[in-house]
Amino acid sequence: MLLFQTVLNAAYGQLSLKGVVTDPDGKPLPGASVVLKNSYHGVSAGTDGTFKLHPLKPGEYSLAVSFIGYETWEKVIFLQADTDIRVELTASVLLTEEILVMATRAHEKIPVAYSNLSSELLRERNLGQDLPYLLSTSPSFVATSDAGNGIGYTSFRIRGTDMNRINVTVNGIPLNDAESHTTFFVDQPDLASSGDNIQIQRGVGTSANGGAAFGATINMQTLSLNPEPYGSVHSSAGSFHSFKNTVAAGTGLINNKFSLDMRLSKISSDGFIDRAFSNLKSYFLSGGYYSGKTVVKANIWSGWEETYQAWNGVPSVRLRNDLAGMKRYEEHGLYSAKETAEMIASNHRTYNLYTYDNQVDHYQQDHYHFHLSHRFNSRLHFNLATYYTYGRGYYEQFKYSQKFGSYGLQKPVINGIEISRTDLVRRKWLDNDFYGTVFSVLWKGTKTDFTCGGGWNRYSGRHFGRLVWTEYAVKILPDYEWYRNKGEKTDLNGYAKINYSLSPVINLFADLQYRTISYEIAGKDDDLRLLDQQHDYHFFNPKAGIFYQPDASNSLYLSIARSNREPNRDNFTDTPPGGMLPEHESLNDWETGWNYRSVSFTISANLFAMLYHNQLALTGQINDVGAAIMTNVEKSYRTGLEVQWGVRLLPPLHWDGNMTFSRNRIAGFTEYVDDWDSGEQRSDDLGTTHLSFSPGLIANSRISWSPGRLSLKLISSYTGKQYIDNSSSDERKLDAWLVNSLIVDYRLKIKSLKTVSLQLMVNNLFDAEYESNAWVYSYYYGGKRYKMDGYFPQAGRNFMAGVTIDL
Repeated sequence: MLLFQTVLNAAYGQLSLKGVVTDPDGKPLPGASVVLKNSYHGVSAGTDGTFKLHPLKPGEYSLAVSFIGYETWEKVIFLQADTDIRVELTASVLLTEEILVMATRAHEKIPVAYSNLSSELLRERNLGQDLPYLLSTSPSFVATSDAGNGIGYTSFRIRGTDMNRINVTVNGIPLNDAESHTTFFVDQPDLASSGDNIQIQRGVGTSANGGAAFGATINMQTLSLNPEPYGSVHSSAGSFHSFKNTVAAGTGLINNKFSLDMRLSKISSDGFIDRAFSNLKSYFLSGGYYSGKTVVKANIWSGWEETYQAWNGVPSVRLRNDLAGMKRYEEHGLYSAKETAEMIASNHRTYNLYTYDNQVDHYQQDHYHFHLSHRFNSRLHFNLATYYTYGRGYYEQFKYSQKFGSYGLQKPVINGIEISRTDLVRRKWLDNDFYGTVFSVLWKGTKTDFTCGGGWNRYSGRHFGRLVWTEYAVKILPDYEWYRNKGEKTDLNGYAKINYSLSPVINLFADLQYRTISYEIAGKDDDLRLLDQQHDYHFFNPKAGIFYQPDASNSLYLSIARSNREPNRDNFTDTPPGGMLPEHESLNDWETGWNYRSVSFTISANLFAMLYHNQLALTGQINDVGAAIMTNVEKSYRTGLEVQWGVRLLPPLHWDGNMTFSRNRIAGFTEYVDDWDSGEQRSDDLGTTHLSFSPGLIANSRISWSPGRLSLKLISSYTGKQYIDNSSSDERKLDAWLVNSLIVDYRLKIKSLKTVSLQLMVNNLFDAEYESNAWVYSYYYGGKRYKMDGYFPQAGRNFMAGVTIDL
């Protein structure tokens, strides 16, 4: 490291810029952010308010100093020799929204691996794709799209961890569904257009509200105060008849106290996959009251989506044009003769099993968030928020040759013949309420930062199924329900965090969280089984670490954190009667890292070891109706190295990137495969195997060239080979892929308008063929192993072009 730093010092200079940050009374402001704008360099002021930026070349620098509750101070510094300055910050006339997320955010001296994404980074790709695709170049991040073009149902993994193990909050309020634990971004389309910034914490991270962080935490802050009136119109269009239209406006600050912001969005696309259309609408309203010590804010938003189902994927035999394999689907009873013929006649990359006109997912979700923040003095802050979310909707399915008895119906007799099966159309409904409150108290001392907080929430979900149509006339009531059940969940957590400055270069961090969950399921499932059950959990999640910063350029950290996670709804409902219920999962997460920052160069390296106990994984076991069961595996782990870098090659030319090398394994894995010959399951002890959907290498590169009004960005993403089950078989894997995209932005100057931006995004520039997700079901028949699967091909070269007008 010493040699590396010596080389960098020689390349980037030896001068230093020192200073002290104080309030108007001359009292130091420890922790104040000191940043050289348009560079990678920045530090936090020490316990005595002092800072030092080093090494610097002679030249002109724009220095920005900020501290919560104070106006940002900016000044151009002409540096020719070592310089010492004094920065006096003035108390803000208004308290601003950054206080809303402080309790759940990591900052510079917290020993956590994290990335911050600004609104500018979010908006450069925001031409219609869902939020996971806007985050897709973050470290260890892999995004996927059912429709193949990033619009509609999208999901992602971080470090191989899926979305139901990733905690997501908006302004500190939980967004994860309480039962499935996942976040459906399709239910809140274009939320990024109302976002100010996002922080992604990898690993367990710091304590947050809502679901357990078992792989990462994503915290979004929505629009902050814009003191001036504004208006904005965005329209974009592109491949697959994709369109996005967004209108946003704000009043600015009225009477130095009030503001109102709004956004309306509509996004539509036919999708890359056959019939995989999306029709998405949303609005966002925000009203705020601001004073020097208090913020009162209400955020109300709603999303409505209707998407054609593309959940089944493309069978590998269709991708490979394997005619014999496709015919096997009919021969083995996997598909009907009609479905097999349609598969054979389809395009090998855009095939969709579903052909029924109204095979749609239809859902609406409304959010009501109310915030109160108060600053008692420069050291003590308080936040309180209440929220309510109402969701309702269904997905409609055409089902072939269903048994009447499976729906609680008597078999009809037609012309003296008893009919046992029928084609039908059904809807599976979810109608739910989610409400609660979160709070935090933040105290900032000279050497000690202390935060305590917590939250309580209540979820009530009503699951029911209705028949819309049957092939044969039967005596059923309108909206006949064949099942109905209810999930009730209460979640309570409290946490305390302390960051103590042991010396000018060493900070100690501790974070203790207690969480208790009560979950009850009652009623009848769609297979007519009774689900009545009650589960209670009590989790203690401690975290601790040390942060060492020997100088302004270098910092090192070490942390250990523990997280516990309760099983989700499916883990319980898929367990057969009398079967062994799933246990909760536990994770011990070790993280250690090093960061180096200078004006023109930054690099960081983070080593992680995530050690699981009783992680829930697919083993091939099924329940009594053939549904796959997630089973606890005693020992598994993820270890790896994450590297991030940024280089300013020339003032207008930047190169930013990241790479993740990882090893992801299950120790002592037993695989279960259905044996159709015997009606039982075969088991096979495979020893140590790869964890599914966990590539050993993920890499992203972003080259930006911005000469004046023109901006060009070349984005490259590589994802290594992944297995789609836990058997480590090359017969069941996703091949590695490399995708490049180009973003062009040109800003016009037009009188009477603030800016007019013309944007072009070319995705998959070199037309690579790849699949980003898959599922598989294996079975033995006639003594031979076969599989039924679905892969999700992503679109080839495609584009979106748009214009944004800021009034």
